[in-house]
Amino acid sequence: MFLLILQLIHGLGTWKLYIKADRQAWEAFVPIYNAVILMKIISRPWWWVILMFLPIVNLIMIPAAWVETARAFGKDSKLDALICIITLGFYLYYLNYIEDVKYIENRRLKPKTSAGEWITSILFAIVAATIVHTYFFQPFVIPSSSLEKSLLVGDFLIVSKIHYGARGPMTTVATPMV
Repeated sequence: MFLLILQLIHGLGTWKLYIKADRQAWEAFVPIYNAVILMKIISRPWWWVILMFLPIVNLIMIPAAWVETARAFGKDSKLDALICIITLGFYLYYLNYIEDVKYIENRRLKPKTSAGEWITSILFAIVAATIVHTYFFQPFVIPSSSLEKSLLVGDFLIVSKIHYGARGPMTTVATPMV
């Protein structure tokens, strides 16, 4: 039910933007399909949709999609990106209902500044590290003595998440490599 409410919020906040991008309004309301269409609108690969549904990784990918959506409609300043993130994507409602924006179909996807390139590279590294550490393997330090005498306090080992199962974060915000 919660996911359907999120889809409704997305649809209400972007349906006019879909129309301006030569798509149908109903496409903004169909779960998962709307994300695939949004990736086409913002000129990003379809597999970003998968990343948007992976726990933990989606905390980075969804805000990235918000910012890219604003950029696809000509709002590509640092202030626009900041407002989009601070308002948790509700800036798109402003663009959808109030601001008269035009869809920029063949926009430049590469960051304009070296700071933008750094941010993009850092976000890529965080997403990659988060995927690897959450779903595949993670470095671990033995915190206390165990029954296994070959493992000493402070020993370093790598735990396979594939064989032992992925564990959700212990805190609200998980930091990669912690």
